[in-house]
Amino acid sequence: MPRYEFRCRACGDTFEVNRSMAAAGEPASCPQGHADTVKLLSAVAVTGRGGASAPAAGGCCGGSCGC
Repeated sequence: MPRYEFRCRACGDTFEVNRSMAAAGEPASCPQGHADTVKLLSAVAVTGRGGASAPAAGGCCGGSCGC
């Protein structure tokens, strides 16, 4: 289940909430009980060990459309 990070505008506390992607936009109350919170943007890096690399050239479709 995805984890979303929120910050409380009242007390400044930052906290995480696990919820489905369908509920990602719903408000979250701070652990201190405040309702004025904002969802933070998180940068996520995903790496793999497959050894495959992205094509070096390409544009929008790998270079086969001539764009």
